[in-house]
Amino acid sequence: MSIALKQVFNKDKTFRPKRKFEPGTQRFELHKRAQASLNSGVDLKAAVQLPSGEDQNDWVAVHVVDFFNRINLIYGTICEFCTEQTCPVMSGGPKYEYRWQDDLKYKKPTALPAPQYMNLLMDWIEVQINNEDIFPTCVGVPFPKNFLQICKKILCRLFRVFVHVYIHHFDRVIVMGAEAHVNTCYKHFYYFVTEMNLIDRKELEPLDWLGSGSPIVMGYVLFDSRMSSPLTVASQTRGWLSVTIVLFLW
Repeated sequence: MSIALKQVFNKDKTFRPKRKFEPGTQRFELHKRAQASLNSGVDLKAAVQLPSGEDQNDWVAVHVVDFFNRINLIYGTICEFCTEQTCPVMSGGPKYEYRWQDDLKYKKPTALPAPQYMNLLMDWIEVQINNEDIFPTCVGVPFPKNFLQICKKILCRLFRVFVHVYIHHFDRVIVMGAEAHVNTCYKHFYYFVTEMNLIDRKELEPLDWLGSGSPIVMGYVLFDSRMSSPLTVASQTRGWLSVTIVLFLW
């Protein structure tokens, strides 16, 4: 890893404090096992499969916390460029807009600037994963009956962070030399949620062109505020997620 990339993913840049697993617990062992598989270079499709004899809820809990930490870090690297001026609406391009609802302050789906949406999202997830009634850490304490439904909602909302980063801020990711890390994280996330059936396929449509698993043609597209349409500068075929993606110049 380059020095620049190490600086990009320095722990001090984290958008929220990382949630960790207590050593000696079953979930800590599962976390180590999952990380070992990733670090060994094993095929990600195989790495996300539920290990034989392990509890599905434990496996999902480990991954939800891990993805929260990693996606939180990814957004933290570009959050200074995601402002109410650059991103007045939380969206994934002109076709997809995401509205916030939490049944507390926002009882109805509400359009918000992307940074405000992200803050509310990360706060909301942090509350869920730190709630012992939802993510119990003590041995023998059962998960709630609606645990998987809660996780589906968390993962669905985390996916929207990927959508926004890829479509609106990937130019900054490229400048920082972090595209390989982000692409690998998304690939891991995609394989996990599809393997465990945790996100509806329709929700994944905004990044369908990344989730096909087959070689794709990527275009280098520049948007200029003075132009009414994008200018395609060049294109080439790349493998799964080895991409230089659409750039947005605002």
